[in-house]
Amino acid sequence: MTKTVLITGASSGIGRATALHFQKQGWNVAATMRSPEKELNQESNNVNSLANLDRVMLLKLDVTDRATIAEAVKETIRRFGAIDVLVNNAGYAMLGAFETSTPEQIQRQFNTNVFGLMETTRAILPHFRDRKSGVIVNVASIGGHMAFPMYSLYHSTKWAVEGFSESLQHELLAFNIRVKIIEPGPIKTDFYERSADRSSNPDFPEYDAFSDRVLTTLNKVGSTGASPAVVAKAIYGASTDNSWKLRYPADPLAKQLLFLRKLLPDFLFTKIIRQSTNV
Repeated sequence: MTKTVLITGASSGIGRATALHFQKQGWNVAATMRSPEKELNQESNNVNSLANLDRVMLLKLDVTDRATIAEAVKETIRRFGAIDVLVNNAGYAMLGAFETSTPEQIQRQFNTNVFGLMETTRAILPHFRDRKSGVIVNVASIGGHMAFPMYSLYHSTKWAVEGFSESLQHELLAFNIRVKIIEPGPIKTDFYERSADRSSNPDFPEYDAFSDRVLTTLNKVGSTGASPAVVAKAIYGASTDNSWKLRYPADPLAKQLLFLRKLLPDFLFTKIIRQSTNV
């Protein structure tokens, strides 16, 4: 029987690459995004459009809107009969000094990266429990184990995803539901542009020079990152290896940095971070 994956944030970057990879492996794919009509309107004549691929269904799902989550899960089950894997990929980065961010920006960052992921997971759990099987893949980051300047809000969400996932795996063990964490390093996507937001506040000019210097450096690192296809392969591997392994570094640089994080004392790792980010 053909298996089915539901992916959030599938309009671009890692989510889109993951949808394409699963489809090529013969899976049914529920590619969800906030505005599926854009995919249909902009690429209706493109043979590489998700809308033109067999076994791919485009669905509206905004992780901050509980009704769209429930409807996307329901429609996927109606169309394909069941869901085997949930990939919680939707997210973005709020960049800038913490003090310059507004309460609304902080709330939006957590609503998308943490609470939205939790709500989507909650929506799928009754289906997985009934079937006594299922895989939940949460796309986190190396930023859930280490922190770079100007990413304080983003990092706090990814550390939350790490803790949530690690605890959740114990709760779902009896139901044969596996939880996986994917940990990419810098990836060459629009994450640093379209998928990012930046706080700025004229009341805090003291941060301007520091922010510009650090973010320029980090953007250069991102431009040389691994392809999102590399992360898609890691997600597919985690989804299909039938193991209870929890964490999957997604690319060579991620593996290297996570190894150094474990190996080095805090003071030395902190020194490396400050030197590499031009602090």
